Amino acid sequence: MNLPELPQHAASFLFAPANRPERLAKALAGGADMVIADWEDAVAPADKAAARTALAEAVGALAAAGRARVLVRINAEGTPWHADDLQALGPLVAQGIAGVVVPKAERAPALHAVAQAAGARAALLPLVESVAGLDALDALAAAPQVARLVFGHLDFQVDAGIDCGENEEELLPVRMALVLASRRAGLQAPVDGVTVDTRDAARMAADAERARRMGFGGKLCIHPAQVPVLHGVFDPDEAAVAQARRVQQALREAGGGVCVVDGRMVDAPVLKRAEQTLARHARAQARVRPAG
Repeated sequence: MNLPELPQHAASFLFAPANRPERLAKALAGGADMVIADWEDAVAPADKAAARTALAEAVGALAAAGRARVLVRINAEGTPWHADDLQALGPLVAQGIAGVVVPKAERAPALHAVAQAAGARAALLPLVESVAGLDALDALAAAPQVARLVFGHLDFQVDAGIDCGENEEELLPVRMALVLASRRAGLQAPVDGVTVDTRDAARMAADAERARRMGFGGKLCIHPAQVPVLHGVFDPDEAAVAQARRVQQALREAGGGVCVVDGRMVDAPVLKRAEQTLARHARAQARVRPAG
């Protein structure tokens, strides 16, 4: 598996504009697993340089635990700001941020350049937003330091000329392609795109449930209110945790052989799923405990 990795079972990835340091602090305090300080879409062209300076100062004011939850989304290869973004990455990673979200990812060599600029400690998250990115999935997933793939479904629709309905059934094959490419490369499960209506908790929950059922490990968020909704979908409930513990106990008592729990056959794949459920539960419990 490519190294470094992000925290296991990180599910919520909340954007914050990098030129608004108070938003970064608020996002970190809001319970998101990871916060993406944005140098790209959230920052006007005239403010790009100021955003780099503001993020460096904001990261310097954070405790180490906060820095480890920060990612930065740079501007894409081919834009006027990309080279300056790359130059600014090394010092940020040296300060302890987790890594880099790479938009419009389409070429593995471009990821190599980002990895070289950021340094070996930085995790890379390629954002797949085009048909060219879809075609290059396996190469992107295999590039050095890639930790997870991310789906930019809004830009993908525009690039592919797709007009999705409310449930986005048209994108099911693309989403599955990201899940399978991640598995082939031994990466953590990919991260799904945003839900644009920040006021519709039901829509957010439905989108998150679709992502979870398809094999995604998390989802991008654009508003703090979306984070607890997402966690409510991705974090196992009490019934699922209790069931997983019963599975573990039954298999221990059976000496590792096949057994029956609640009228259902339990074997090695069921045990693996139970272990995954308990690992996600442990992550959720760690999230809600106050730091230090």
